[in-house]
Amino acid sequence: MIRSELVQQLAETNPELSLREVEEIVSTFFDEIVRRLAENGRVELRGFGAFSTRARDARTGRNPRTGEMVDVDAKRVPYFKPGKEMRQRLNVA
Repeated sequence: MIRSELVQQLAETNPELSLREVEEIVSTFFDEIVRRLAENGRVELRGFGAFSTRARDARTGRNPRTGEMVDVDAKRVPYFKPGKEMRQRLNVA
């Protein structure tokens, strides 16, 4: 599912909201998750999962096109850990 499909699905299930209002809600939701992660915080949605960041050390990588060795700086990357309820729903036979 892509963002526009999510907006459309929410608009269909909430006919009292305009498409513009639904788009604003979805944008606010994602913007707040990103803002919190940028502050090195954590976002936990019970039953769904938790978003956080993890540190990656600086390393020497390789350019796959040329094979040249390149330095890759240390950075923080987003991490998602699914919640217990989500794991259970995904693994139902």
